[in-house]
Amino acid sequence: MGGSRARRRGVYPGVALVAALALPASTGAAYAAQGPPGGLPVASAVLAAQPTPSADAFGSLTPEVAERLDAAVRRTMREAGIPGAVVSLSAPGKGEYLRAFGVADKATGAPMETGFHTRIGSETKTFTVTAILELADRGALSLDDPIAKYVEGVPNGGKITLRDLADMRSGLFNYTEDDAFGKQLMAHPREPLTPRQLLDYSFRHPVNFQPNAQFEYSNTNLILLGLVVEKAGGQPLHDFLRENVTGPAGLPDTFLPTGAEFPEPHAQGYTDGGGSTEENATDWNPSWAWAAGAMISTVRDLRSWARTVATGTLLEPETQAQRLVPRSKFDASIAYGMGIFLTNGWVGHNGSLPGYESVTMYLPKAQATMVVVLNTDDVSDGQEPSTLVASAVTRIVSPDHVYTVPTTPVAPSAKPSPSS
Repeated sequence: MGGSRARRRGVYPGVALVAALALPASTGAAYAAQGPPGGLPVASAVLAAQPTPSADAFGSLTPEVAERLDAAVRRTMREAGIPGAVVSLSAPGKGEYLRAFGVADKATGAPMETGFHTRIGSETKTFTVTAILELADRGALSLDDPIAKYVEGVPNGGKITLRDLADMRSGLFNYTEDDAFGKQLMAHPREPLTPRQLLDYSFRHPVNFQPNAQFEYSNTNLILLGLVVEKAGGQPLHDFLRENVTGPAGLPDTFLPTGAEFPEPHAQGYTDGGGSTEENATDWNPSWAWAAGAMISTVRDLRSWARTVATGTLLEPETQAQRLVPRSKFDASIAYGMGIFLTNGWVGHNGSLPGYESVTMYLPKAQATMVVVLNTDDVSDGQEPSTLVASAVTRIVSPDHVYTVPTTPVAPSAKPSPSS
């Protein structure tokens, strides 16, 4: 296994852009605020901020290309020390590619399989924010409502709007970066944690900046939005998501667990647990990530969700257009909207939490989907392993639109870039 590894603490968000929680797969340092070009309509602002892929932006998945993809994935896995992976690619008229690589269980040598269930970390954020936007479409809430209208005791709660939370522009401290939280999670990874307990870890810290002043990936934002869904939607978050998001989207194997349940079949998930010793995190309770990163899905469902969330089929067109406005930009081709990120023409999210990582993306005008699922979250040379695989794949099938997410230096008390 090649490549040095550095471990981040906290929840992985997957923009992850990166990871999830629990040690989310994606949380980054603050980025300068950049809104859409002044005066442009919402839809025009979205187009102006991202490269526009053409139908030829995604290559045909011929047998020769499949061989190149096989070799690239295996090479990346070897260099990054990834036990198992599933990669899915598809586009109308271009063919399909679906492969499982490596092992699902290091102890038995059982192979990875394409039909496994998996923990998706911060990709959960795309579902929670979709629920918020659906409630906005129904008039049950306004994105400009202050969070104080729904949850008491939030620092700056009268100023922070639901839009700020969804855009990662609240300024609230990320609870997964709290030292006490990290110690609790690693010492008792199978114990449940409530949303209120998670918020307590955040609210003991001062805000990092005033609302809408800048971008900072924070899992705290999504815990609050999950509570808003429950209050405005009138039912527990897991029920609301099933009845209003995953059900209508036709995702039979995607759900928010209420405990540590994990349907078979699934791979074992491996993490270094914040140190040098590898641990099996398969049965760790993901409640610590809840609305920010606890969901379970399959590659089949994620492939369908890639198109649904990127095109907004569950939302009003204007609402989807607002969702894709990149109020925070990392550079000319990478930006974050409401619970979704845009990178070099791809739209979607990544996810990471102990033992598992994923990437689910859609290339709009090529109508192409990419799903990557791994059974490790151990970073390699400062990069999320899911980013390494997705980048290797897109260099072959969409060289003008290579998948990437921003990275930040890993400090003792910080986590890498967004992904969760």
